[in-house]
This record gives sequence, C-alpha cells and structure tokens, in this order.
Amino acid sequence: MIYSLKGLVQELTPTYAVLDVGGVGYYTGISLQTSHRMSQGTETFLYIQQIIREDAHLLFGFYTKEEKELFNLLISVTGVGPASALIMLSSLSLEEIANGIQSGNSGLLQKVKGIGAKTAERIIVDLRDKVLKFNVSGENISTFVDNKVKDESLSALEVLGIPKKMSEKIADRMLKQSPDLSVEDLVKQILKNI
Repeated sequence: MIYSLKGLVQELTPTYAVLDVGGVGYYTGISLQTSHRMSQGTETFLYIQQIIREDAHLLFGFYTKEEKELFNLLISVTGVGPASALIMLSSLSLEEIANGIQSGNSGLLQKVKGIGAKTAERIIVDLRDKVLKFNVSGENISTFVDNKVKDESLSALEVLGIPKKMSEKIADRMLKQSPDLSVEDLVKQILKNI
C-alpha cells in the first residue's frame, strides 16, 4: 500500500496531479485545496490513499494528513464514493464540513454536487462523533490568480461531470460580480449555484 509520495510535480490541474517519483509518473486525484498548495515543476509531498478495485488501482493525494483522514471518513459512508468526497473537499473547507456534520446541517452538505438528502443525513449520522478533531480554524490557502481562471475552473468541473454549458453561464455571472476570484473560489461558487 502506498502511504505517501514525494516527487516533482510533472503535471498539475485543479482535479489531478502527476508526480514524478524516480522517473515514474503517479497520477493522483486531488481536491482544489491540495491543488492550490502545489505548483508545477517543484518538488512536493502528498499523503496518498490507494483504492484498489477489480478494474483499477486509484491514487488520491492530499497536502495534509487531516484532509486525507476526512476523505477516508467520507468514503466510509455508504453512498459516498471517492469522486463525491473530492467534490465535497473542493467545495467546502475541512472546518465547514465538520461544522455541518456536527450541527446536523444537511442543507450545507446537499449543496455539494452528488450529495442528496438521504446521503447528507447518512453522513451526519455516521460521522457526527468522528469529526470533532477537524473543528479548528484552518490556514488560509494562498491562491494565484491569472487570466486562465475561468478555463481552469470549467475544465475542473467537466472532469467532475458537470457540463461546460451549464457552468459557463454561472462562471460569467460570478466573474462579473468579482473579477478577482481564484479558480478554487470560482469552482466553489459554481458548485453552490448549480
């Protein structure tokens, strides 16, 4: 089982990264939180969760151990797969997720694409006592704003299964209101407004 990887960021998108470790490229699914803490061409360290299925060996990378732990808690809930867990980690901070679960705020969890009422309730019931440790203030993630914010946001959402036409209208509206949005914030706003 792969626990962590340390290597050169060969490729970086909002939803995945390829880490070159000793000449071998490892494709890892990542959240927006992790994506914004990495930069292409630099060396980085990721905590890895490996999921082995009959048809695939999947790697998911996390910048912090806490994010990996919350991902594992989320996928332990029936009806929450790795893709849904990554979308949740991309849409909400660790603290927002933990607070939402502890306070029984299923409405907050349902704002995440792919999480319905029953799944939100199941997450709250299954994880209420397990998320106490995440209820701390997180460090702000510095973001790098460039002229590709809209394109990167739309491609990230496409990878998550959201049609470009649907998200593009919302993106345009959000960028008119706040032209200095980061990719992470724009994706969060689009996910909340779908």
